[in-house]
Amino acid sequence: MGQCGITSSKTVLVFLNLIFWVENEVDRSIQKVYKTYNGTNPDAASRAIDYVQRQLHCCGIHNYSDWENTDWFKETKNQSVPLSCCRETVSSCNGSLAHPSDLYAEGCEALVVKKLQEIMMHVIWAALAFAAIQLLGMLCACIVLCRRSRDPAYELLITGGTYA
Repeated sequence: MGQCGITSSKTVLVFLNLIFWVENEVDRSIQKVYKTYNGTNPDAASRAIDYVQRQLHCCGIHNYSDWENTDWFKETKNQSVPLSCCRETVSSCNGSLAHPSDLYAEGCEALVVKKLQEIMMHVIWAALAFAAIQLLGMLCACIVLCRRSRDPAYELLITGGTYA
């Protein structure tokens, strides 16, 4: 039981460390993925970006203007962002930067970090609950052991095979 408690304590510390590390890593990773975006559906990076933007209702890394710095934006020369940046409520959105009110204003990086931190907090709470259960189990075992040692009907085994 003690090993499980130690392991869950280490897990909590690891996840607390990860919460602070996640933001820097997400920033670096998301910039790399946006850089490789090419707008085609079969491309995994493009599908991932489109999926995240649709699900989290966001556009770009910090906001929709981030798309202007991507290779995809420069190659297409159509002054627009991917259609996944379009608000669901706007039916005639074509991703044009001329109509920024049709696009999600918030960037994806902050929302992705927030989601990851929420998930990690759930894991931390689960690890803390597991550690509390382990501690309660050890406490119950100690109570039972202490009561048994005071019981006169309990015979203590002494080395050498004789009884006291």
